[in-house]
Amino acid sequence: MFRFLHSSDLHLGKAFGTYPEGIRNRLREARHGAIVRLAQAARDGGAATVLLAGDTFDAETPAPDTLRHALRAMATEADITWIMLPGNHDSLAATELWRRIAQDGPANLRAITSPDPVELASGVMILPAPCTQRRPGRDLTEAMAAPTPEGCLRIGLGHGAIADFSGEDGVAGIIAPDRAQRCGLDYLALGDWHGRMQVNDATWYSGTPEADGFKHAAPCGALLVTLDGAARVRPVETGSLGWRAVTLDLLPGDDPVARLDAVLPLPTGRRDLLLRLVAQGRLTLACRAALEAALDASGPDFGWFHADLSGLATEARPDDLDGIDRAGALRQAAETLLAEARDPARPLAERDIAVLALARLYAFAQEVQA
Repeated sequence: MFRFLHSSDLHLGKAFGTYPEGIRNRLREARHGAIVRLAQAARDGGAATVLLAGDTFDAETPAPDTLRHALRAMATEADITWIMLPGNHDSLAATELWRRIAQDGPANLRAITSPDPVELASGVMILPAPCTQRRPGRDLTEAMAAPTPEGCLRIGLGHGAIADFSGEDGVAGIIAPDRAQRCGLDYLALGDWHGRMQVNDATWYSGTPEADGFKHAAPCGALLVTLDGAARVRPVETGSLGWRAVTLDLLPGDDPVARLDAVLPLPTGRRDLLLRLVAQGRLTLACRAALEAALDASGPDFGWFHADLSGLATEARPDDLDGIDRAGALRQAAETLLAEARDPARPLAERDIAVLALARLYAFAQEVQA
């Protein structure tokens, strides 16, 4: 019996350049903190080995402090053996990176830079497929057919995409979905896909231990794997920041504020959540203004918050204009915008802009009157 933790795609040093500085710093720190959480997850599960199936670093030339802090963090978890495989982001083409890891890495870190089998423990062999470059152009896991001593456990460690063959010879660079069966592997630990995915009984993507986008709905974590006749796999959560996308469907007559409250998570924990909300449907001017005010009030509670209202149509009626003003320049501007929004001779894009401008004018007027 052998037990280990399977993880991948830490992407240490990821810049998150499209996000504001405050949450960007927290996202980077959360990725670094994943090292400690992975070590604890391994201990809690009775494992002393963590397999990192590629893309430990986000770039082939991580900042010196990113590399130094990662190596020091692994060294601190001295009771854990770290097995690090080059991925496509930190491939073997990054010769200086792997030279530095070999030179400065702690004794409990083993960087695998060759496809030769590696003895992990007595009776346990790793069959690795380190990425030679960003796009190798061939299935590197073919090397996992290498012979090992009879009766030992065979664990494949690779990084890349897996898909069905499109023809007899397959697709260059795509990992064969039946690689574990072809090469007699007890387990194939893969990285590259940032969400947890089971390919077959013996082949899994662990996903990233700390989320970096809204694509994958399942909680981020790692896989606790026990090899004892068959592969027994148990997901464990390791993420510290959550990412959630929600959709808000609205129709005239709905109470948009109540509907919003129903889809937003409870206030507890919002600071550690990145949330993207997409509103769609139709609302009156008054209801849209109420929704936007509620969004403005709720948004600062979250680590990061974005509301996309581009799919939300607004119904503008003449009696809504009284909510802006009954006379004067504002009333004239509102009447002009309403006329433009209803003018069938205008392109749809211009009519939509007029409706949005009218909605903003209505919201502004409500703020002033309040």
